[in-house]
Order: sequence, then structure tokens, then C-alpha cells
Amino acid sequence: MAAKIKKGDRVVVLTGKDKGRQGAVLKVLPKDGRVVVEGLNMVQRHTRPTQFDPQGGIKNKEASLHLSNVAVVDSKGKSTRVGFRVDGDKKVRFAKTTGEVING
Repeated sequence: MAAKIKKGDRVVVLTGKDKGRQGAVLKVLPKDGRVVVEGLNMVQRHTRPTQFDPQGGIKNKEASLHLSNVAVVDSKGKSTRVGFRVDGDKKVRFAKTTGEVING
């Protein structure tokens, strides 16, 4: 299936503890059907001291969210579903609410 959400897209969280918050997609995990969003779904990881990080300690990092729990944000700031259409000879993603092409 074609990727409806890609790295760099602006998304809004639909459910969970971060409901309503927006952020940019840092990573897409297509095999797992999950995305990592900048600054959202933060978890704490206890890290052992290493050569690169001699201090170690408790670090905050983003955990992944399921694709069904996020939606792309359109130009008006509202959540939208994503569709595909052919413009000329290229297949492009577009916002279903406004009909505008999503660049990315």
C-alpha cells in the first residue's frame, strides 16, 4: 500500500495522552505500521554509561505511535485524510478536506 504519511509531514495525534498535539514525523516504520513524531509520546529510558555517553542515566525519547492514531494536518490546521490522484504524469498525495496537494 502507498505511504499516506511520510517523514517530514505535520501530523496531529487523534487519541491517547497526547491527543490534539501536533508535530513533525521523524521516522516511519512501515513494517510495524507506526510513526515517531517529534516531541510526542515521550518515554524515559534508563541508559547504561557507554563510551559515547559516559554519564548514562535517565534519558527522554520519543516512542512510536500507531498510524491509525495520527492524521496529516492540512493548510488550515485541521486533521485530514489523505488521497492519491494523478496530476499530469505524477501520482501525488492530496488532502481530502481542501483538495490541496501535500508536498513531501
